[in-house]
Amino acid sequence: MSIPTMTETSEPAGPAPEQRRPPARWGTAALAMAVVVGLLLGYAGGLLTPRLTRPGDASAEAGFARDMMTHHAQAVEMGLVAFDKGSDPEVRSIGGDIATAQQGEIGTMHTWLRSWGLDPAGSEPSMSWMSDGAGLVKNGLMPGMATPEEMAKLHAAQGRELDVLFLQLMIKHHLGGIHMIDGILEVSDEPDVVRTAQTMKNTQRNDLTNLQNALQRLGG
Repeated sequence: MSIPTMTETSEPAGPAPEQRRPPARWGTAALAMAVVVGLLLGYAGGLLTPRLTRPGDASAEAGFARDMMTHHAQAVEMGLVAFDKGSDPEVRSIGGDIATAQQGEIGTMHTWLRSWGLDPAGSEPSMSWMSDGAGLVKNGLMPGMATPEEMAKLHAAQGRELDVLFLQLMIKHHLGGIHMIDGILEVSDEPDVVRTAQTMKNTQRNDLTNLQNALQRLGG
């Protein structure tokens, strides 16, 4: 999957990726609190849009929400590891940003399911909502997800090894996530789902630019 080139605009959208730094006042406890706040805001955001229809238990929307919550949960875990243990300031900043953003999105998707009267777990197999979903699940893992062995290695790593491994795993993770997002955008006409999925895709594409630039800078 290729990543579209960022186009130039007359006004810069923000600081260049290499200028990103974790806020000096933040520690791990503060980030954990921010993640909780993000989750609560996600819950609230998911309740704001009134719905005239409710996707069913076997719908693509329900499957996407359930699977993406699991997918996001791993990204939150990886982001917190990078923020807590990373040695590179930009890596720590990226990790913290991803953890807080994706925890908020988990809250939104959980609220969708609750408002649709559906169980967060469900009974459908992972990725069954996508036409090619069965072939995308490898050893029980959805597209881009790190294996248990890779997660254990990330938790055990230190210094530059951790920074590079986090970037490599998160790039793969985001590419898989974008493939899943494209899948729901192709089939859903649920306005809130489409709007949120498109926002997820835009955010993850921007993240990928920063992740890839950081990996190149670190020689990974």
